[in-house]
Amino acid sequence: MNMDHLKQSCYELSLPVTEKCNPISRDIDRAHSKQMVQILKRCDAEMFEKKINHDPFYQRLYSSPVIQTMVDVAKRVEMILRDPEESLIVLSGCGTSGRIAFLLVTSFNEMLNAQRQKQICSYIIAGGDRALLTSQEAPEDDPELGARMLDKVCAGKKHVLFFGISCGMSAPFVAGQLDFCLNHLDIFTPVLLGFNPVHMARSEQMQGCSFHFKDVAERMAAEQSHKKAFVINPVLGAEAISGSSRMKGGSATKIILETVLLAGHEAAFTDKMMTPECMSSWITASEMVYETTYCHGDELAALIHRAGESLKLKAHVYYFGWQTLGIIGMTDASECIPTYGADFGDIRGFINNGFSEMKNNEGDLSSLGPEFIISHKDFVDTILPSLSPHDMILFLFTVNDDLHEVKALVNQLRQKTSNLHAIAHDLEKFTFPEGVCNMFESVLNITWPFSSENENSAVMRQHWELSTKLCLNAISTGAHVLKGKVYMNYMIDLRVTNSKLYRRAINILQRFTGSFTTECESALLRAIYSTDELTEDMISADVRTHTDAANRRERVVPTALVMIQSGCTHAEAQHHLDCHPVIRDAVSICLNSSK
Repeated sequence: MNMDHLKQSCYELSLPVTEKCNPISRDIDRAHSKQMVQILKRCDAEMFEKKINHDPFYQRLYSSPVIQTMVDVAKRVEMILRDPEESLIVLSGCGTSGRIAFLLVTSFNEMLNAQRQKQICSYIIAGGDRALLTSQEAPEDDPELGARMLDKVCAGKKHVLFFGISCGMSAPFVAGQLDFCLNHLDIFTPVLLGFNPVHMARSEQMQGCSFHFKDVAERMAAEQSHKKAFVINPVLGAEAISGSSRMKGGSATKIILETVLLAGHEAAFTDKMMTPECMSSWITASEMVYETTYCHGDELAALIHRAGESLKLKAHVYYFGWQTLGIIGMTDASECIPTYGADFGDIRGFINNGFSEMKNNEGDLSSLGPEFIISHKDFVDTILPSLSPHDMILFLFTVNDDLHEVKALVNQLRQKTSNLHAIAHDLEKFTFPEGVCNMFESVLNITWPFSSENENSAVMRQHWELSTKLCLNAISTGAHVLKGKVYMNYMIDLRVTNSKLYRRAINILQRFTGSFTTECESALLRAIYSTDELTEDMISADVRTHTDAANRRERVVPTALVMIQSGCTHAEAQHHLDCHPVIRDAVSICLNSSK
């Protein structure tokens, strides 16, 4: 083992699974697009593996205790659906988790409404609806805010099934909500969904609270023996990009919650027996979606390459989606900002009919600024006139969408560019009319088998959503890797916008320098405040003050790393990064010069 790997291993052992470095993707920054697809395929496969590294102590997605807990929770869904008066199901989370909660709630309510059943699902996302489209990381640190929002949503309800989603089992916002539920078990049945063992839950004190996330997780686990609370926490393995829970974490959240909600719905309205075998079969169906999607690896690699070329040329990638695939596109785009320090315009998503198609709680947000201009028409009116031939446009649609509308928009965009591509889903019995796919320079066309299982249009739509999510995660990740925003498999240019990301930034600096925590934090603060001499006020300020300042800075972690490695000033570090805009090159030169 060389010295760099030795330094990193010292910190790996103490990290929760969701923050660890995945050895499969350690050299993803040196891979070309086809190799990236194979790396991401192997990482995603870990969601469905029976064991990871042959560790018998981690529960997996198919583990009997996990499946049984999903059955128990689905029975609570069934009970509420059978007696919906004064009852509610609430899904809540921060960032990706909150966006997945929104997607599932709107889809499930739409299904209930189509069947003339009462819509009994609500979602909460830290930062409100603007967090559906933009990074709103700071509210994630506020447990009291989470509890207040939950109390408001559930006012007057007598039975509430609450799902608190935190992939790393770390979000104070969600911890505050779970604590509120545990203090009112006469009304609430809380469910914690995350992907670390309970003992790895975050144990740092939270602002204004006498408890931390681990305390709440342990109380939840204790109540599970009485079936008053539930913890669903299979281990998925480390993310392909260290800590990027938008990937496997987001996919597994979608798979688990859809399975629980649909199983409860079937039991309530078709009297279908709910068994562990039935629950496992739903997960197996999602595994088949994963396998089918990655069978198109060459087409996916081509899209990664094209997106990477656009970003390297300082051009843009635009997703044009229909219905829920539009939401998947906007979700993927919004996640690139905190993960890769991207500008909101680098990758953007648009949806047919804008906010009227979104059906979000707060309605039309377009008056809040350009980040909230999301309809296809908005794009045509505001962006199309200045579209560059280097800008990549990616259509996301299915055979069930309005293909006349797809064709009309393609013809409109063709007048400005030929850089048009598509991810398109159809069925063996209902394929696209001739000529639809020929409109694009390249198409990733997935034709799905038509069987009794996917005759349910809601289930088929969920499969298309998961497949599209896997593709877009690969495209946006691969494109930023090609642009140089990743070093090894670390999101080294992340935005330091909340306490979790502040600690992650310090961990990254420790991994690559082997320096003490105090030295790494000092360098991070010098980068945040753009100074070589920290004042007493800067040093004594709380983390929230630091993250507020960091949110206004670019390249915070790379700057801190260069300062540590080179022993240089802040200005010299900035100049070094200006000369070497690909971060892996800048970091490599510093690492080599320090040896």
